Amino acid sequence: MSGDVIKGGPAHRLAAPFLEAWRFRELIRVIVGRDLAVRFTASLLGPAWAVISPLVLLAVYTFAFSGVLGPQGQTTGNRALSIFVALVFFNLMAELAGRAPLLIQEHMNFIKRTIFPSATLAWIAVARALAYAGIALALCLAFTLAMQGLSWTVLLLPLVAIPYILFLLGLVWFLAALGAFTRDLAYLMVTIIPILIFVTPVFYAVSDLPEATRWISYLNPAAGPIEMGRDLVLRGRMFDPVTWLGATFGSLIVFYGGYSVFQRYRRILVDVI
Repeated sequence: MSGDVIKGGPAHRLAAPFLEAWRFRELIRVIVGRDLAVRFTASLLGPAWAVISPLVLLAVYTFAFSGVLGPQGQTTGNRALSIFVALVFFNLMAELAGRAPLLIQEHMNFIKRTIFPSATLAWIAVARALAYAGIALALCLAFTLAMQGLSWTVLLLPLVAIPYILFLLGLVWFLAALGAFTRDLAYLMVTIIPILIFVTPVFYAVSDLPEATRWISYLNPAAGPIEMGRDLVLRGRMFDPVTWLGATFGSLIVFYGGYSVFQRYRRILVDVI
């Protein structure tokens, strides 16, 4: 057997996060299912809120910004769809970044009282958030189909979504590990997230920025997926391969970097929470 595939080899280390998730897949499924089931408990409309919330958010942002911000030369309907696509990606990151610093504290009883695979918390958090992002994306595609039709390029959305999901997993691991040491990080995220939406191409496109400064916008990890998502869903064209390669490479760095940080400190997290 090649040294690259034995336990402890480079291939095994690269596969470790996925192998751990697969090993505990049933645990992840049960916890995510439970969280989704109890989220709207005692609510009159129940799971309907998962549809109502993104629709209300879309309506408010469209009304507030359609006449002021957004890609130039677009109708209000197209601008609304442009905002909608961006919000699917941005809200997913915002939800996870806001919740990740307190993830260890939320599951303190599990971690302290049982032999709980704490690294699976990131998979659980991302899977839960993806369930609602998926509903928002389905609504986005439905509105796009009704207003302008859909191109075959929407079938390529997984090429954009998968690297972005890997980035989010790494981000959750990193923030969860740091958040276990100080609650200040949670307060910092609450402060930053409302500001971050205005420096993310949600209400405008990267192409609206001066050409000399467009590259700066791609330092924002959500900018690439948002623009590529707009290309595939709204513009019916392939995304820029250089943007995709850059986003994928950055996502892998954050994914493995976040996992490494979490694994390094996971043994002492129990003592600090």
